[in-house]
Amino acid sequence: MTISASTDSRTRPAAPPSGMTPRERWLAILERRAPDRIPTDIWATKEVYTALFQHFGTENYDVLWRRLHIDRPRQLGAPHRTGQFPTDPERDMWGVAYRTIRYETGDYAESQDPPMAAFTTVDEIRNFPWPSPDDYDYAVVRDAVAADDGYRILQAGSYEPFLLMCKLRGIEQGFADLAMNPEIADAILGRLFEFFYEQNRRLFDAGGGRIKLTYVAEDLGGQQSPLMSLPMYRRYFRANQKRMADLARQHGVHVIYHTDGAARLFLPDLIDEVGIEVLNPLQWRCPGMEREGLVRDFGGRIAFHGGMDNQQTMPFGTVDDVTAEVRENLEIFRQARWICAPCHNLQAVTPIANIIAMYDTIHELGAR
Repeated sequence: MTISASTDSRTRPAAPPSGMTPRERWLAILERRAPDRIPTDIWATKEVYTALFQHFGTENYDVLWRRLHIDRPRQLGAPHRTGQFPTDPERDMWGVAYRTIRYETGDYAESQDPPMAAFTTVDEIRNFPWPSPDDYDYAVVRDAVAADDGYRILQAGSYEPFLLMCKLRGIEQGFADLAMNPEIADAILGRLFEFFYEQNRRLFDAGGGRIKLTYVAEDLGGQQSPLMSLPMYRRYFRANQKRMADLARQHGVHVIYHTDGAARLFLPDLIDEVGIEVLNPLQWRCPGMEREGLVRDFGGRIAFHGGMDNQQTMPFGTVDDVTAEVRENLEIFRQARWICAPCHNLQAVTPIANIIAMYDTIHELGAR
C-alpha cells in the first residue's frame, strides 16, 4: 500500500478498470445493493487540487480521480448566459458582490454588500430584478449527457435557499428575519423556491433520465449545536425541501442532503418527511453526530457520505492516524451504506501524504 507522497506514488500508472465503474458503485449504494468496494468521493479547495495536480503531474481531474480511485460524480450545470447582475456587471446574477479574503495558505471569495440589506417591505423584494430560469443554457446539459461515456454517475441541480438568502440580506439579518420578519423571509424564500424548482425541473428534463443525483442542502448545525430550532426549520424549510426532493424522485433522481455540524436534531424530519437518501458530510466530532449513533438510529434508512475528519485527522494527523481512521470507519459503517470521503473540503494545510493514505487505504481494505 502506498501511504506517502513518494516518487513511486507520483509516477505510478493509473490502475486499469476492473469490477464496477464509479457509476455502478454509486447506484449500488443508492439502490441498496452491495458494491464491489466502498465508493469514494472528494471535496477539496482549489489549493488542494493544485497541490495534487503538481504531485501527480496532471491537470486533468478525471486522471487524478482514477489514480486515487475516487468515484467522484460528474457535475453538470447549465451556464448563466451572462453571469452578471443587469444593473452592475461587478455583481453576480443575484446582485451579490464578492471580495477575496486571503489566508495564510489560500483564499476564499466571501460575499459582501448584500443587495437586500436595507429592504423593509415585501414590495421591495417583489420588485427586485430576480434572475429567471430562462437565463440559463440547458442545451449544454443535453450535449454533455449525449457525449457522456457512462463511466461516472451524473449529478445536477441544487437547492440551498437560506445560504443564498443570507448573501442577499446579510447573515445576521437573514437569521433575524426568520425570527422577527416572517413576511420578508417568506417572500425571499418563496421566490428562491420557485426559481430553483423550475431550474431543476429543466435540468432533469435536459438530462433525459441520465442524471441520477441532486443536491438539497441547508447548513442546520454549528460546531456545538443547531443553528436554529426544530420548529423554525419546520416553519420555513421542510415543506419546500420535500417538494424539491419529490421533484427529483419524479425524474428518477436520488437526493443527497448536505448539512454541516451538529444537526442530529433534524435527521428524523429529513429522513421521514423530506425523504433524503444520502447524508453528507458527517462531522462526527460535533455533539450528536457520533458515527456509531448515526448508524444505530438511521443506518437502515439512509446512506452516509463523508466521515473522514478534516478538522483534526486529515490536516494535522500523521499517515498512521489517517490509516487508523479509515479502518475505524470501516468497522463502524460495516453494516451500513457508506461513501468514504472527507467531512467537507480538504484544506490547503492537509498533507498530500495524508490524502494519498486515505484513498490507498480504503481502496486496499474496502472490498466487500
